[in-house]
Amino acid sequence: MTEDSVIRVLLADDDALVRAGLRMMLGAAEDILVVAEASDGQEVPALVDAHAPDLVLMDIRMPTMDGIEATRLLRARANPPDVIMLTTFTTDTYVLRALQAGATGFLLKHTVPEDIVSALRRAAAGEAVLSPDALRRLIDVVTTTAPSAPGSDAPHPDRTRTDNALALLDRLGAREREVAVAIGEGRTNAAIAAALYMSVPTVKAHVSHILTKLDLNNRVQIALLVYRSGLV
Repeated sequence: MTEDSVIRVLLADDDALVRAGLRMMLGAAEDILVVAEASDGQEVPALVDAHAPDLVLMDIRMPTMDGIEATRLLRARANPPDVIMLTTFTTDTYVLRALQAGATGFLLKHTVPEDIVSALRRAAAGEAVLSPDALRRLIDVVTTTAPSAPGSDAPHPDRTRTDNALALLDRLGAREREVAVAIGEGRTNAAIAAALYMSVPTVKAHVSHILTKLDLNNRVQIALLVYRSGLV
């Protein structure tokens, strides 16, 4: 195991017992190293500066600064670490706010240890990570809107949302659009590479270009846009 292949993780949770459990669990994985712990979101930026983690495993509810605000501050930086929210809460508001702040994924604290370790590995490889409960809530929010008022000439919200999403996707090249749709279908980089006959590094390059062109933070936001477009 080389130093470059080790995933450096920062734990942020106000519960010392939760942090101890996560450190013990992750310590059993040879390719994961917990480099620091924070008990509040306010501590996270300085610890990121000091320890350069690849990933931050972040609780949502913390006393002084919550995980969503801490994530927003991190993602506004150049070359920020990816953030996975680990929480007991799966309300629509929390899921959307976390992802809009730039979180790469959203896991529940009752997720089995093997799945948390797997999620960290996937996130480090550039994949989006969402628990099934969070994904269901997210899709429900994205695909549900209120109808237009009776007799109104205003465009139906569904149609406006779809048109806006399609207009954004029209900014992409043909191959970038194919990659975006594949992300919306939930495919991994390896699966996209196999389906579109390209290398994984090429897929990663396309994903990076998509994020830049559409001013998005992560793959989950690409998937949301594709859902809104009606292409998936």
